Amino acid sequence: MSTHNGSAPEFRYAAVTFDCADTAEMARFYGELLGMSALFTSDDFTLIGKDGATPLGFNRLPDYRPPTWPDPAQEKQAHIELGVDDLDTAEKHLSELGAIKPEFQPQPERWRVFLDPAGHPFCVTTLV
Repeated sequence: MSTHNGSAPEFRYAAVTFDCADTAEMARFYGELLGMSALFTSDDFTLIGKDGATPLGFNRLPDYRPPTWPDPAQEKQAHIELGVDDLDTAEKHLSELGAIKPEFQPQPERWRVFLDPAGHPFCVTTLV
């Protein structure tokens, strides 16, 4: 239910953006994983997407520090949840793309945590 007086702009969910050191590597990884291609590329930012999906952006930070999950020394800040039909098949594919599977897995029978090339944790689950 809207409570504004009609003068407020309408906002639309546009994208999720991750900080990283190498935008091209992140675009390659998630592009191959999700079947997305580059919509915009510059020296410091890449946006990937496809019809019907919310785009992902990657912002270059010269002094980027990857999360240290599960160690809270450098928090994960955010993560993506991806749905799959088979966790073992997904794990094999993610490994081939360059994802890293941390030793610590909270509930590996329900979901698995992986790290993308910049160290961001993301989860793969059969629950969604």
